[in-house]
Amino acid sequence: MLEISAEVWQAARLTLALAATTTVILLIVGTPLAWWLARSKAWWTEAVATVVALPLVLPPTVLGFYLLVALGPNGPGGWIAGAWGGRTLAFTFSGLVIGSVLYALPFVVQPIRNAFMAIGDRPLEVAATLRATPRRAFWTVAVPLARPGFLTGAVLGFAHTVGEFGLVLMIGGSIPGRTRVLSVAIYDFVEASRWYEANILAAGMVIFAFVVILAMTMIEKRSARLRP
Repeated sequence: MLEISAEVWQAARLTLALAATTTVILLIVGTPLAWWLARSKAWWTEAVATVVALPLVLPPTVLGFYLLVALGPNGPGGWIAGAWGGRTLAFTFSGLVIGSVLYALPFVVQPIRNAFMAIGDRPLEVAATLRATPRRAFWTVAVPLARPGFLTGAVLGFAHTVGEFGLVLMIGGSIPGRTRVLSVAIYDFVEASRWYEANILAAGMVIFAFVVILAMTMIEKRSARLRP
């Protein structure tokens, strides 16, 4: 019978909590940002879009280094932590959430932006002729039509957070129950020659990746069928 140690379950629970929290925050923050990027005519729109997309090409250690400085005792994170008696947001779950949100932002914003752009102006113009306010048109027309983009962004954001390694290791370390997520746990188990636990986690990540790719394919096929 397959035996899974308490350390593995602990890392799995922490990873799921981190991924779920990050995904919710990304959808809340990324939706208005994606809408603005899709609709704005300002000349500096693409400059903002480029900044959002930087984590796609930046090495995780680069972003992790600057976040470590920012979240540390002498950065903004230290000042924020001082409000409740702490010294730093680095090596905390809150720090992992901040880092994960920034690192996974383009994986959520870009699909939603593309979905908003694919809608075009016509549905919104029709809503305006029916005296719908811009806010009402956004929630009743744009968001339902962009649902595939939201699903894609949520899946990618969640999956990317689960698979993070370099960034979370730099800003969170490997503190059991606090910052030791699955990817870091695999590394620790290999370092300790605990091949059984490492193999269980690695196999689980492979299965997870397969499910994510399959879900993405199904979403894309369904979206293609719904397009006029």
